[in-house]
Amino acid sequence: MENWQALLSVIVFISVIFLIMTEWVHLTIAALLGALILVFTNVMTLQEAVAYIGNSHGTLGLFFGVMVLVRAFEPTKIFDYLATQIVILAKGDGKRLLLGIVGIVTPICAVLPNATTVMLLAPLIPPMAQEIGINFVPLLILMVLIANSAGLLTLVGDPATFIVGDAINISFIDYLGRLSLGGVIAIVTVTATLPFLFRKIWHTKLENLEELPHPQINHPRVLSLGAVIVAFVLLFFVIGESLPIPISPAAVALLGAALALLLSHQSKIDTVNNILRDVDWSTLIFFMSIFVLIGGLEKTGVINSLSGVLAAILGKNIILGSLVLLFLVGILSSVVPNIPLVVAMVPLLKQYLVTVGLAPTEVLAQDFSGQFPPEVLPLFYAMMFGATLGGNGTLVGASSNIVAAGISEQHGRRISFKTFLHYGVPVTILQLVTSALYVLVRFLI
Repeated sequence: MENWQALLSVIVFISVIFLIMTEWVHLTIAALLGALILVFTNVMTLQEAVAYIGNSHGTLGLFFGVMVLVRAFEPTKIFDYLATQIVILAKGDGKRLLLGIVGIVTPICAVLPNATTVMLLAPLIPPMAQEIGINFVPLLILMVLIANSAGLLTLVGDPATFIVGDAINISFIDYLGRLSLGGVIAIVTVTATLPFLFRKIWHTKLENLEELPHPQINHPRVLSLGAVIVAFVLLFFVIGESLPIPISPAAVALLGAALALLLSHQSKIDTVNNILRDVDWSTLIFFMSIFVLIGGLEKTGVINSLSGVLAAILGKNIILGSLVLLFLVGILSSVVPNIPLVVAMVPLLKQYLVTVGLAPTEVLAQDFSGQFPPEVLPLFYAMMFGATLGGNGTLVGASSNIVAAGISEQHGRRISFKTFLHYGVPVTILQLVTSALYVLVRFLI
């Protein structure tokens, strides 16, 4: 590949990240323009760009399906009703409300991908915060910090974790035994920061709960049928891929969305046009564009050349390599969405292991189903922790962050890059340090 194309890919990628960080341009516009520059300068053809988007069809299908599913049931007022019930259960106490969000999000994220959990639960937050009279943006940020951290509890909790786990052929049970404790430590770390980072909400108390509005559920019969659809979707999220004919989470979400559209149309509670118009297209286009930008770095050989740099710096030192990788991927994951980052980093790490002679060349095969040498596994574990927890650092670090930002904007408040940094940076630093200690003590000493 010509040097100018590699250089251009790097410049465009860094420029897009810079524009997002400074907020000079809306993040979707910045990413879309960057992707189109690569096409118009012939770094890649439009067909190749669409192919890179297609490689991530699972992520995009999952997001679109859940967005439609959630939006289809808005006319029933179920989200307003549930939000009020949560406030009543918390007895108007900000401390209980924050701990309640931790308690609700954590177990759900153990079985559902974190961005899916945020899509399902985030619509509850704005009306709930409104009833207590507080800003809902910090609550949404807390939700994504917990969702990203809880993604480490199981193999399926975070797409980045699953991608790395799949690459090293680790089983669901093996993951629980080796790595789930790291997820618990990550959640405890966030919880410990609540009285400091969320001080104002922590000390909020709502005295008169009788003054709360008590929204009534509309269309109860439609909602009961909707509950069956949601239960079907959740069930197949968990068991779908283990069936004799595997069904991916994306296919399940899209079928759920289609059934929800059918139910809304037939019951006349809303029109198909209204539902599809309100889908968060901005977030979907942002992800498509980011996948193209990462594809540009991959096609021009930038990612491959980085594996040589890794080999030169780290040599065969597994302890140093694991710690460097954890912090390096953690920092990168703060500015690059962790799904495309991990997709790019897995082959890079495999190539590094082969280059320095720590793994046989067979591991480079796409269909490799064997086991890696046990001594190199801490490198992959470190990458899991770095990618998942580094996503808490900035607004663009993880898919759930972008989803929450889109929902926030739909409810009239924008989560700025700077606002997210205020919460994300201290949490990420603490989590990377505690996870480094965990990897060191559990696997390296």
